[in-house]
Amino acid sequence: MFPRPDLARRYTTTTAVLALLAGLTSGAWAEDRPPAAPHGHPGITRVSGAATALSGFSVRSTTDVSDSATAVSSPGYPATGWHPAGPRSTVLAALLADGVYADPFRSTNQQSIRRADFEVPWWYRSDFTVTDTGRSGTTAGTGRAGNTGGSADTARHTFLDFSGVVSAADVYVNGRQLASATDVRGAYTHHELDITPLLRPGTNTVAFRVRPNDPNKDLTTGWLDWLQPPPDRNMGIVRDVLIRRSGPVALRDAHVTTALAVPSLATADLTVKAKARNDTGTAVTATVGGSVAGAEFGRTVTLGAHETKTVTFSPADTPGLHLTEPRVWWPAGMGGQPLYGLDLAATVAGGVSDTAHETFGIRDVRAPLNSAGDRQYRINGRELLIKGGGWSPDEFLRWDRSYAEDRLKYAVDLGLNTIRLEGHLEPDEFFDLADRLGVLTLPGWECCDKWEGDVNPDGSGERWDDADHTVAEASMAAEAARLRDHPSVLSFLIGSDAAPDARIEKGYLDALKEADWPVPVVPAASDASSPQLGRSGMKMTGPYDWVPPGYWYAKREGGATGFNSETSAGPSIPTLDTLRRMMTPAELDTLWKDPDAKQYHRSPSSTFGTLKIYDKALAGRYGAPTSLTDYVRKAQLAQYENVRAQFEAYGRNAADPDRPATGVIHWMFNSGWTSLHWQLTDRYLDQNGAYFGAKKANEPLHVQYSYDNRSVVVVNNRPGSAQGLTARATLFDPDGTRRYDRTVTGLTVAGGGAHGSALTLPSSVSGLARTYLLRLVLTDAAGREVSRNVYWLSTDPDTLDWNGTTWYYTPTTGYADLKGLASMAPATVSASAATTSDGDTSTTTVTLRHSGSGTTPALLTDVHLVDAQGKPVLPVRWSDNDVSLWPGESVTLTATSRTADLHGSAPGVRISGWNTPERTVPSA
Repeated sequence: MFPRPDLARRYTTTTAVLALLAGLTSGAWAEDRPPAAPHGHPGITRVSGAATALSGFSVRSTTDVSDSATAVSSPGYPATGWHPAGPRSTVLAALLADGVYADPFRSTNQQSIRRADFEVPWWYRSDFTVTDTGRSGTTAGTGRAGNTGGSADTARHTFLDFSGVVSAADVYVNGRQLASATDVRGAYTHHELDITPLLRPGTNTVAFRVRPNDPNKDLTTGWLDWLQPPPDRNMGIVRDVLIRRSGPVALRDAHVTTALAVPSLATADLTVKAKARNDTGTAVTATVGGSVAGAEFGRTVTLGAHETKTVTFSPADTPGLHLTEPRVWWPAGMGGQPLYGLDLAATVAGGVSDTAHETFGIRDVRAPLNSAGDRQYRINGRELLIKGGGWSPDEFLRWDRSYAEDRLKYAVDLGLNTIRLEGHLEPDEFFDLADRLGVLTLPGWECCDKWEGDVNPDGSGERWDDADHTVAEASMAAEAARLRDHPSVLSFLIGSDAAPDARIEKGYLDALKEADWPVPVVPAASDASSPQLGRSGMKMTGPYDWVPPGYWYAKREGGATGFNSETSAGPSIPTLDTLRRMMTPAELDTLWKDPDAKQYHRSPSSTFGTLKIYDKALAGRYGAPTSLTDYVRKAQLAQYENVRAQFEAYGRNAADPDRPATGVIHWMFNSGWTSLHWQLTDRYLDQNGAYFGAKKANEPLHVQYSYDNRSVVVVNNRPGSAQGLTARATLFDPDGTRRYDRTVTGLTVAGGGAHGSALTLPSSVSGLARTYLLRLVLTDAAGREVSRNVYWLSTDPDTLDWNGTTWYYTPTTGYADLKGLASMAPATVSASAATTSDGDTSTTTVTLRHSGSGTTPALLTDVHLVDAQGKPVLPVRWSDNDVSLWPGESVTLTATSRTADLHGSAPGVRISGWNTPERTVPSA
């Protein structure tokens, strides 16, 4: 028998091990370069400490393969008719890439994919090449790993290192089974198998027989009501499979714990830890040493046969690990994002046996419960209002680093500081990007399937047996070891809709403690408690479907008090460009004409299957839509005002004296497919009213209106105070007739999210129309406009039926009358644009001017950057957008895009708005 992986958390890996220590590539186990890779197989480097990812797989259903596992997993097997797959790929992702199915994001194409095809195991096989086997005096397939005689004990060792198997797999190398699906279970468990005795010079083969996934029976990943679930339920291998090489002594579990002096930030103590493992059958003396933050250290370690020891370096024995004036990591907008690097090596008899590299940041995160019992985060001693969104990976778990970076940059552009990952824990590169961009992350296990065990609130899933507990603990250990050095990681939520019971919680906490987990652990995303951790300090009161903007100011349910871990007003209708990409003309007709129609692109849930609640509100407030274009333009106003109000309410109430708002996660930030709900940005990275409503609410220095008490306040999200501000509030009829105007000068607002009241609008204004506009303008001491905010309001407020509240929304019994907006005369907006390119980045500058006569403003004027064919250039980041202008006013906007996305020609600028006819102007 060969060694099985230790599911109870033996070793952990990160792709950072690909980095080798500079200057340590010579010696008994190091060579200059990897061998050539014939036939596209990855050549496995001979450098000790290196890890090489398999470049991809061939996949096929077991129903189509009659050959034995020995044959399938042996070099030279003719995988004729198999489908190519990437190094991280679900079965369906591979079939989509191979053109087997039509675009599953278009119309109902996904329904044509037979689910039965994925209810059987699928084979994954891959070849790799080695020029040396690491054995001395042995033949392939003989001996025990790490114990093949004295000469082999001083040779190179090779390991198969992987996680991300959904849901389980039998593992083979060169015709021999190394592990069974009983051992290799769970999407997050980590496995390291010694394959040294099986290697042969030249081509070698790894094969996985992957079992079907069922998130109600397996500790893997599911989707619930986010989107139409993929027919293969994400079965496959979704993280890299590594071939790892080392000498007699391997380094594992390298990490750095940091202790930052708070609040001075003047010093920080670093502690370096790693496990040195003797993979031979005889005693070995090794030197473990390295450097971090300019400090060098080393120690001789004697290891018995197959012994593992933890090697620790601290300021007590290495004074250089006590840092003065450390470079402190901050979230975006609060400071910089400096990172440190740890380099380690184990040497034996003067040769490099193994190396490790870790990147980390220095920061301090605490999250006590405040006097109201709510979770209040502090980073580096400063209180922080969490403003975030729920993250969705691609529905088929296809990893695209550039696409992930684009979305995270959107989060920064929106003024968000946090992304919540409910399950679907992305690969290492995601957290590397978050570290670099300053985006905090809230990872945790998902709800409503096997992960919530015996306490699953909706009754789904199955009770855990002992094997499930083992997999859960191993999953926690592996993810803790993977994530602990990332400064962007804010917490781990060990429960979602429910907190774990005593046994499950203990398993998680033991694993986290063993991993030196550095940040708070939260028992649930809901208002739940666990035996050891106590109260979560969070709430999950919704809403998840439409509510009016004023809802967010009520200090109850999902209103702006405490920490709301997932909430929004539900539907988010994309732009016309995106709608036409994702739906047929007939489906688009149904979208705006039939509120009761089942909408495939909303959710498989019976609760969220239609747009009935949303459409009723849209018609009740703005008037029944008269066309698809009218429906979409009304949707953009509705989404802008609602998302803006959500973030504004939480921002204002962060300083509430009774029960302050401490966090809000917009559900969701993005969607994993072409969706009609729960998104601030759509699948194609287009930006609708919801996006720009969030961007407006979270701008650094912001003037805003309060729906509950008619106050006008200034929120300062900058680090420093703002002084000498002037706030002006003006009320208009829809035709531009001015009904009220007041200016307040000399305002000072402290920084760090503080707010100050500027004025309160009167409860009634003579002659004011039933539908009216509020324009707020904030200028600085030099008279420069620093914030402009325009609201469309009604003297007839929205009325909520609080007693009728359900888990997903509060009914509205009376709608605000915004139909007067339909009477606004067309407004003429002239535009000029110019584009300049600097390498990979292009910047388009657009000047808009309300050049029309009369008094009617141009409401919510949108600008889209388009290519020569009129298609949106995406991604794009605007300085501002969806702007409103009064006659004679102008504004200059900038858009940043990738030069390659312009396809060698100058872009155009497409302008449209509530009462601005659409037209496109060139951008020379």
